[in-house]
Amino acid sequence: MSDVARPTEAQIAQVRTAAEAVKAAIDAHLAAVEGRAGAGDPVVAGTYEALADAAEGYDELLDSVYDEFTPFEVPRSSGIGLPDRIEPEAVSVLIRRDYTVADPRRLRETVGSSTVSGSLRALFGEYEPDRVAHHASEFGLEEGDSTLWVVANEPVTEPGEWLAEPFDVADEDLLICRFDVIEDYDDELLEPADPS
Repeated sequence: MSDVARPTEAQIAQVRTAAEAVKAAIDAHLAAVEGRAGAGDPVVAGTYEALADAAEGYDELLDSVYDEFTPFEVPRSSGIGLPDRIEPEAVSVLIRRDYTVADPRRLRETVGSSTVSGSLRALFGEYEPDRVAHHASEFGLEEGDSTLWVVANEPVTEPGEWLAEPFDVADEDLLICRFDVIEDYDDELLEPADPS
């Protein structure tokens, strides 16, 4: 810190306040994770964003006052959150869920088709996507990452108007909020601590 001017008492207090905010945000996030209602719990997502905001504020103050940085980078999508001054007339909810066909034989036997492609068509044709997600392992599927985007949109005026290009509205500039589930990351959180 030899090249940096000695911080004022006010600056030191700002950094300490920001550090306390990070600690409180960590506690709130952990409490939300411990009490979560399942994958994609909006309370967990909210505390995640609050923790990211607090960490970012602390990092910025640490840089400006001490010319130092934390070793952490919180993964966040750029531009999340349509400004509150914009009031959308309609929204689109876009969901992506990835699966690995972990057990093709089980998938074929469960659904009753002779091919994997035919089984997948039958599976998603017969069951709602939420039910498939809830019972994925029973169908021989292994869940991967998933994301849900809520984006502002123009009101639909004609039935089927957007079906030719259903994902054209996936524009981050119109994003109101998003919720991500990263399976490997979640699995790491749920693994028991190494007793050694």
